[in-house]
Amino acid sequence: MQNGPTDLSAFWMPFTANRDFKQSPRQLGSAEGMHYYTPEGRPVLDGTAGLWCVNAGHGRRAIVDAISEQAATLDYAPTFQLGHPKVFELATRLADLLPGDINKVFFAGSGSEAVDTALKIALSYHRANGQPERTRFVGRQRGYHGVGFGGISVGGLENNRRGFSLLPGVDHLSHTHSLEHAAFTRGQPDWGAHLADELEALITRRGAGTIAAVIVEPLAGSTGVLVPPVGYLERLRAISERHGVLLIFDEVITGFGRLGAATAAALFDVIPDMLVCAKGLTNGAVPMGAVGVRDFVHDMIVDASAGGIEFFHGYTYSGHPLAAAAGLATLNIYAEEGLFQRAGDLAPLWQEQVHRLGKLANVIDIRNLGLVAGIELSARTGAPGARGTAVFQACFDRGVLVRVTGDTIALSPPLTVSPDQIAQMLDCVADVIHQTQ
Repeated sequence: MQNGPTDLSAFWMPFTANRDFKQSPRQLGSAEGMHYYTPEGRPVLDGTAGLWCVNAGHGRRAIVDAISEQAATLDYAPTFQLGHPKVFELATRLADLLPGDINKVFFAGSGSEAVDTALKIALSYHRANGQPERTRFVGRQRGYHGVGFGGISVGGLENNRRGFSLLPGVDHLSHTHSLEHAAFTRGQPDWGAHLADELEALITRRGAGTIAAVIVEPLAGSTGVLVPPVGYLERLRAISERHGVLLIFDEVITGFGRLGAATAAALFDVIPDMLVCAKGLTNGAVPMGAVGVRDFVHDMIVDASAGGIEFFHGYTYSGHPLAAAAGLATLNIYAEEGLFQRAGDLAPLWQEQVHRLGKLANVIDIRNLGLVAGIELSARTGAPGARGTAVFQACFDRGVLVRVTGDTIALSPPLTVSPDQIAQMLDCVADVIHQTQ
């Protein structure tokens, strides 16, 4: 049992109502397997894999040992004009895991950094290809691509954008969520593939020669779990390829087994030109992000250089030794325990358990794919988000951690979750929703 700190004032918490939290704090003191534990020792079943990242469960000894050994051997090494063995090994392992000819990897310190890296790579590619006028980006409404200036510009969450300067020359496609046409769909909705045609119309209006890249999450997580309609991603790929526009998949959430495959790109057999990942790459143990890049994109940039540095970009912690060690140990666990396949095998049970909540009062939609689900609640009159927050807090008090975004409860447990724990999790959420008015 740990004693929690008595002074909470110094830490300005991210994405948190700080005044409310510090009046009634909820803290985590330790974690193991499928559970967090409060500083007082109370178990909390993890229904969110931390923050979509602890896919292999908490406290994995192989990851802990790899980090410890690496810290004792080589705690830090720059990767500007230098290198260390672990980062090259991880890049090779990751390239082998990514689909198609995504064979080059650029490391960053987070998903946000990786997104901004991908946008810079897109601009650099077109400049190297003799098309420097391709500077526009296309994102999507309700998209989340981190909190860098590039990420919030191509992202479509207005609260994240409001009050900040944005990149010029960014357009947004419509999101794919429709309560009218696709509420309570199990898996991918049949309605919505036509929304991808907005990209064709946008290219016609702006001119293909002005657009660098389009970026989407295959499954949008932070906005409340928006599942791609059947055929939607395939249409985006065909349109972008036809017009020479690079396609970027933000798989910070969907990468590393969340949908029952190594990546959403592999699951849907749609190969983007760049694939952004983070979170599950190191099981959340050490911050790390990465951009997987197709060979032709990388080669265009590198071969166009007359010599010296080809891409003036990078971070102090790009390919950090501890992160590389954690990444290698994490990939070993995924492979040895077959966790991607396990997620796919559990998906039908997960779907059935989640959708039994559809009959509850105030539940207006349920969306699911792989081991992720969104349970959308009706908003209280004049207080959007209040019902969702109340459910989040009550579930935590009852010993289950869920995530809330607006009035949508998002669930994404570690891929090690058991059928009994799935039932426990959904029983708690159902009971809390039933009791929350």
